[in-house]
Amino acid sequence: MKKEKIRIVLDTNIFINPDSHTFFGNSPYEALNNFLLQLEDKIQLQCYMPPSIYEELIKFIDMRKVSKQFVLVTKKPPSKYDLPIPAIFLYEFIEEIRTRINKGMRVAEKHSRKGLKGMDEEELIKNLRNEYRIALREGIIDSKEDFDLILLAKELDAHLATTDTGLIKWAQKLGISCISAGELKQFLE
Repeated sequence: MKKEKIRIVLDTNIFINPDSHTFFGNSPYEALNNFLLQLEDKIQLQCYMPPSIYEELIKFIDMRKVSKQFVLVTKKPPSKYDLPIPAIFLYEFIEEIRTRINKGMRVAEKHSRKGLKGMDEEELIKNLRNEYRIALREGIIDSKEDFDLILLAKELDAHLATTDTGLIKWAQKLGISCISAGELKQFLE
């Protein structure tokens, strides 16, 4: 009986995030190369990456220096027009965005008041940006690239290899299995 292949959709952060790339190497470049070398003889694994994620990856890693084995990773866009997404997913996402916009507004109001009290401008802006980013972006899908990962993993019934907590949260709402860099390494062993 033929063993079914395991499909994995790869996120950029598996190779560039310092907390995860160390499972494969000391730098993003080394992590990607070592991953590809380990993937080479794993015929039961099929790895995919949306083109948008590949474009993100090449901003961090010079692909001319990467192993020719990158051909083992299939660049495939998700079928954006054919893939059904449950309405409840969209409903919850819109509700989450509304809540975050309100949080962002409260952060801006708080820092405006501090500015009126004479707080140092540079420090005020630095703190505002940090709190605003946390209020609006942490724990949510915050890019088209993130959504491409979710759609492709759903379409292929694949595991999603990522460390992005927002991506994990929203992928799991669609029944997508998420794996960490450590778990991905175990697949390769």
